[in-house]
Amino acid sequence: MKSVVRLASTFFGAGYFPVAPGTFASLEAALIYGFAARRLAPLPDLLLLAAVVLVGTAAADSFARTLNEKDPRPVVIDEIVGQGAALFLCPAGWPWIAGGFFLFRVFDVLKPWPIRRLERLPGGWGIMADDVLAGVFTALVLQGIRGIL
Repeated sequence: MKSVVRLASTFFGAGYFPVAPGTFASLEAALIYGFAARRLAPLPDLLLLAAVVLVGTAAADSFARTLNEKDPRPVVIDEIVGQGAALFLCPAGWPWIAGGFFLFRVFDVLKPWPIRRLERLPGGWGIMADDVLAGVFTALVLQGIRGIL
């Protein structure tokens, strides 16, 4: 069971990437979205995202407790979910996906209010919630840009 938790929370080992594992995982999520998830209708896409939030939160919580750390560097399932939220309903096309990747990384790194506050939530929720909200902020910006264009 511990190996399944580690695989899920590190997104199949992406969290062990030696440089910027969160950015690497976000890039993986953006590429997966660009090639596969964009083919899903919005409801299955949302249900898949919700399932990964629930499983990822539990896995992140368990793995963080195993490592005795609040938000361990190898845990990147939160970036996968955050990037998925950022690209949910994103217009088709690589320029939009690249923009969503970039904006998500900005929101995730800078953590403007109230994103940073969500890190205070206990356990896996504190690991996951700030990235989900960074993804939601990104999605709102992308939809705003889409409305202007």
